[in-house]
Amino acid sequence: MSVSAVLTGDIVNSTKLSPAREKSLITRLTLLLNTFKFEFYRGDSFQVYMKDPGKALETALSCRVLAISSAPAKAKKLSDVRIGIGIGTVNAPVRQPGLAKGEAFLLSGRVLDELEKSGERLGIASSLDIANAGFSVISDYANMICKKMTPKQAAVILELLQGHSQQEIAIRLKKSKSTINQHVTAGRWSELEKLIQQYRFLTSQLN
Repeated sequence: MSVSAVLTGDIVNSTKLSPAREKSLITRLTLLLNTFKFEFYRGDSFQVYMKDPGKALETALSCRVLAISSAPAKAKKLSDVRIGIGIGTVNAPVRQPGLAKGEAFLLSGRVLDELEKSGERLGIASSLDIANAGFSVISDYANMICKKMTPKQAAVILELLQGHSQQEIAIRLKKSKSTINQHVTAGRWSELEKLIQQYRFLTSQLN
């Protein structure tokens, strides 16, 4: 059985969002995840099945920065998404993530439970302890970066995660290239890129 990834997540403090803002965030998350098998449940929670575990961190970060970018300029608290990534085997075929079973689903759910207790927003787990040591460093670092990210920085980081160049982003967001570059630097994109690369390397060793 090949190794896959499962993301189990929920919108942080969704009950404190206005109905319109919550609906908009869920709509945007749905569009972001529509290339994978996923489903929302209990209104503000979701689960995503990914055959390629190497893409899971980028996807999780995309969900988080999308939520952060959606916060109004004067909001006292940023929006965010809490996500547990589980990497392991899955009982195929997966038709509905909510009804599927396997190691990756169990690990993802456990990580989300631990995040709810710790207050952190991203966690990664596999069945291999040596890999988990690396995943812990990666998730801790990513959490630290996202915690300090502003909505404007998050909007730019989201575009970068989707593969757009800084010049393309300047056109898409109608901002100057120097402004975009400032957000790229302040949003610590170069560090996130390195974390993604390290994550991909670790997951490639699990197959």
